[in-house]
Amino acid sequence: MKLREHEAMKIFGEHGIPVPKGFLIHSPAELGPRMGELGDRFVLKAQVEVGGRGKSGGILVANPSNGARLAEELFKKEIKGVPIREVLAVEYLDIQKEYYASIAIDRSTKQALILFTDQGGVDIEILAKENPDAVRKASLPLLMRDIPPFMLRDLLGSSPKEIGSILNQLFRVFCAKDALLAEINPLVATPHGIFAADAKLIIDDNALSRQGITLNRDLTEREREAEKHGFSYVELNGDIGVIGNGAGLTMATLDLIEYYDGKAANFLDVGGGADQERVMHAVKLVAADPSVKVIVVNLLGGITRCDEVARGIISAGVVQPIIVRLAGTNEAEGRQILDGSGYRMMESMEQAVKAAVEAVQ
Repeated sequence: MKLREHEAMKIFGEHGIPVPKGFLIHSPAELGPRMGELGDRFVLKAQVEVGGRGKSGGILVANPSNGARLAEELFKKEIKGVPIREVLAVEYLDIQKEYYASIAIDRSTKQALILFTDQGGVDIEILAKENPDAVRKASLPLLMRDIPPFMLRDLLGSSPKEIGSILNQLFRVFCAKDALLAEINPLVATPHGIFAADAKLIIDDNALSRQGITLNRDLTEREREAEKHGFSYVELNGDIGVIGNGAGLTMATLDLIEYYDGKAANFLDVGGGADQERVMHAVKLVAADPSVKVIVVNLLGGITRCDEVARGIISAGVVQPIIVRLAGTNEAEGRQILDGSGYRMMESMEQAVKAAVEAVQ
């Protein structure tokens, strides 16, 4: 789950990373009484979970004479379709130099990947693409407590040595918070020292409860419903709903849909041993997506009974056509139940997928 900037900045500050002083507001009226805390110039930063907010007018430099008006304008805006409901007001930093620092998981080595460049800022993606040598890299085992001095020297080059301490603190945040990404862009040099002018922190969804987070804000309503039932569920952008049992079988179904020039609307793995009620919830969940025009149910009956699956499909009572491929335990009973209720049951998943693609075309 991606934390909002003000949440990440608070965590960074608690771990000794210098951050600008500021406060969060939920309406323009909250700014006035506290404006004096920010000095002659300050920055209003929209708290939205989308990229490119600076280029979209989501970051404004203000002063005491126009701050209230700019805050009001900001709260009326949307950034890439997302309304602004929170604004972070922070002191203005006199930036002399921008750097970039991040730590992410390198899945190929199962280590922390540290990136640093002395050319930070809003165009860091362009820099990484056009001049990759400008971004220094280092890999570090997650069991380490600190970044070794020799590694810091290689990363920093001629950059100020005090950034080494910040990188170490960022690594500690990364480990302590079960993060997938901890990023500062830009990390800025000012006449008063180095500051994290921005903060990004993405927590591993599997560690949310350990971090005391009860609600994953990144999930859609359907994804939350799927989590409640224990389904492995991912929303996609197609129009063919997919229900399978086992990640491999479900992925194979998605691959076949792509092969036959269709587009899957989701990935849903009901798991092994799914009974009538569980299958019913799965079908209803997939059908609740308004983009779904047809549903493919592709299940193998081992510990899952095909007659239970068939009853679950019927009891869901959804309006979309459902094309079914069942094989295994109690297959004949499942086929009989579905045939008697007018559902299409195919001999193979290739046939089921092809029929689904043809149905939406």
